[in-house]
Amino acid sequence: MEMSPKQIVAELDRYIIGQHDAKKAVAIALRNRYRRSRLPEELKDEITPKNIIMKGPTGVGKTEISRRLAKLVKAPFIKVEATKFTEVGYVGRDVESMIRDLAEVAVRLVKEEKLSEVEGKARADAENKIADAIFVSRKKQSTETPDKILKQNILDELRSGKLDNHSVELELNDEPKPLEVIPGSGAEINIGEMFGSFFPKKKKKRKLSVKEALKLLILEESEKLIDMDAINSEGVKRAEQDGIIFIDEIDKIAGKGNSGGPDVSREGVQRDILPIVEGCTVMTKYGAVKTDYILFIASGAFHVSKINDLIPELQGRFPIVVELNSLTYEDFVNIFTVPDNAITKQYAALLGVDNISLQFTSDAIEEMSKVAVAENETTEDIGARRLHTIMESLLEDVSFNASGDHPMIDVKIDAAYVKEHLSKQIKKHDLRKFIL
Repeated sequence: MEMSPKQIVAELDRYIIGQHDAKKAVAIALRNRYRRSRLPEELKDEITPKNIIMKGPTGVGKTEISRRLAKLVKAPFIKVEATKFTEVGYVGRDVESMIRDLAEVAVRLVKEEKLSEVEGKARADAENKIADAIFVSRKKQSTETPDKILKQNILDELRSGKLDNHSVELELNDEPKPLEVIPGSGAEINIGEMFGSFFPKKKKKRKLSVKEALKLLILEESEKLIDMDAINSEGVKRAEQDGIIFIDEIDKIAGKGNSGGPDVSREGVQRDILPIVEGCTVMTKYGAVKTDYILFIASGAFHVSKINDLIPELQGRFPIVVELNSLTYEDFVNIFTVPDNAITKQYAALLGVDNISLQFTSDAIEEMSKVAVAENETTEDIGARRLHTIMESLLEDVSFNASGDHPMIDVKIDAAYVKEHLSKQIKKHDLRKFIL
């Protein structure tokens, strides 16, 4: 990971509007990981990540910044809700489950990388197996063609996609499904994995289309070419060194000065989270995971409680606090137009499937942004999530009537169209000024 903090922020700017302070903080935290990796071992062990608390209303980009950051460097990432955890002794998820989930994500990430490395060889082996299965039936019909030429013809047809809908019968591994130890707990036990070394894998005959059979066979052949022990070991290492855990709604477990009632349990959850953030070892099914070098990013609106309401020890483990601002009119205009995944581009692409060419004028963008600001000011401030509500209301008729069995139709969304289709929201805001 050799991107400079400025380059990281520039990448985040492609998808997230504004919030420069938060982007700057996470970019520095990420670069510090790279800097640490270049240090000698004795010094490296002394340097731990500087965890971050993001304070700001919902829908302004807190989760998205963290998710995009992890995606940027292909780091194991999970998002957890602080409110889902309970103090030890209560029924519910224990805080160590976040580390087990992170290890699961890390192993899956490494496995996907290894599978992509061996895909070429696995595909060739899978194609040969399918070609052999088809060869048997073809040979009965065509006895004059030499075996080698017949096999090559089948492979050529297979690779060109001509046989995709052709049925083929194959013997595939019958993988037993994992069973949940306690229903709803998320903890699973796989009997096949436990006794895999004692008993041979069961095979099952299945009749599938060539396209589906090829997918399953590629996966089966890939599994033979990778070393799961090495993958598990690398996954644990990746979780420890590169893992990012995003703890949302941390303000909901902050006490508000009360010493009784549910706040006792909230403080208990904080105390349970503390050793995880401070650095401890958690046992997972892939091995022991040290949490010392995992980057924790916590977030919350902190409308009712304050960051100071968190227990002092936990505050000390989140030395960097960044405040994210509510979205302004200019932010909404930019969100509609600037990002690579802008919501207007998403809807244009969706309706393009049904032969609708959707175009938004600049005055339509401005009008929608005004409605978004007014909605967030007069009702609950839900940030950029408000735009989905507006777009769905605006394009309801177009989405309902589009079917794809008609030629391409141009639909132009201008300010007049927005006012007409969002008239209820606009009228509601006009009436609010008369309410004391």
